[in-house]
Order: sequence, then C-alpha cells, then structure tokens
Amino acid sequence: MTKSWGPAKPSFAPARNWPPRSGTQQFPAQGWTWNRLARRPDSGASIPIQSAAAFLRTAKMARLEATFFVAEGALSAKKLSQIATLADVRETLELIEQLNAAYDTQHSAFRIERVAAGYQLLTLATLSPWLDRVHHRQARLKLSAPMMETLAVISYRQPCTRADVEAIRGVQSAEIIKQLMEKNLVRVAGEDTSLGRPYLYGTTRLFLETFGLTSLNDLPMASQLQPARAESASAPADSSSDETAAA
Repeated sequence: MTKSWGPAKPSFAPARNWPPRSGTQQFPAQGWTWNRLARRPDSGASIPIQSAAAFLRTAKMARLEATFFVAEGALSAKKLSQIATLADVRETLELIEQLNAAYDTQHSAFRIERVAAGYQLLTLATLSPWLDRVHHRQARLKLSAPMMETLAVISYRQPCTRADVEAIRGVQSAEIIKQLMEKNLVRVAGEDTSLGRPYLYGTTRLFLETFGLTSLNDLPMASQLQPARAESASAPADSSSDETAAA
C-alpha cells in the first residue's frame, strides 16, 4: 500500500530545549521563544527580525501616526489632539515621545521632530542622498548665492524693507526678493511708516520647516545678529493661534 503524505506540520518544543542560535534575537511569545532570521538581499547574511509583539500601537497612537503621514506640514500639538481625538496636548506629547522611542528601537527611517510652530514626521537626515534621487528635492530648493544672501539678510533683519536689504548687500534686490516670494520663503509682513509706506518683508513658516527651525531664535548667532524687536516678530505671521499654544 502506498502511503500518502499531507502538508508538513511544524513541531514545537519548549523554549528551554532550544539552544540560542548565533546571530538571532529571541522574543518571548506566550511561553515560547521564537528565533527568526531574514536574508539580507545585498550580502546574503542573515539578520534578525523583530517580533511584532515588541511594540504594539494603541488606537490613539495609530490615529496620531496616521495624522502625521497625511499632514502636508507641521501641526501644533493642540491641532494634533483635535484631529486624532486625543484628551489634551499633554497626552499628544506623551504619545509623540512613545512613537519616537519605538522608531529609535526599531531603527526606523522616521522621527517626529519639532519644526516651525508644530510637529512633523520626517525622514532621517542620513537618508537624504537616496531620497533626493526620487523627489529631486535639492533641485527644487536650490538657491543661488544672491538668493541665499538676500534670504539671510531678511531672516535676521526682519521685518525690513527692500531698501534695508539693498543697503546691506550693496546691489538691487527687487528681483531676488520676488523669486524668494515665489518659492514661498519670503512674504510681505506689512508696511513701513516711512515716506511712501514701502513693504516690509519677513520669512514664512515654510522657511522654518525647510531649514528645520522651531523659531527665528534658532538661527545661528541669532542673539548677536538680530536687531532688537518685539517678541511677536520672531514668529511668522501666518501661524495660527493654536500653533502658538503648542510652544
């Protein structure tokens, strides 16, 4: 008589009878120890896979993380708590710390950072050379030397007029300021009280997000190079009141 064989069934032994294998990472799961290995595509070496039970997202954490993924920019803690239906700002900040701790433990490519007047999910800076190949971010954000010079003057001296910028640079800057406004890095911040009421220029919230700044006070040597001005001028005018509450 020919004997037929069905699908092979795995046989399990208690974890204490399994000697740990070299190069594996063990995770307890319901009294058992699982040794899992994955094959690295480039080198063929085996690397450990972290168990899904090592970090479990709660429903609140999942809602908060999903909010970060779909947000187009930085959001304040108050706004995040409203969107993710969390209790308050304190709970939002606690969940952000837990998510960042999980990202660090799992060596994730993401991290939640404080930028502008809120928080944003960003990729690690060490991955930028590979990401630039996909999105060509450097080409879009590439600024010429005159643009960088003009942007630096405005960022430190704002709110300032075009005449103020030209007095420092020594050349006409109208076209450069126009190009910076088209890139949404510079905005009209008001009008000066001098003769002719010229426009006052300042930086935008996108400027802070692009350069990873929480406020203008994070600029290098800000205390030495910034002129004395009202405290309200240190934040972009297009920041909403709930974004200020997150600070």
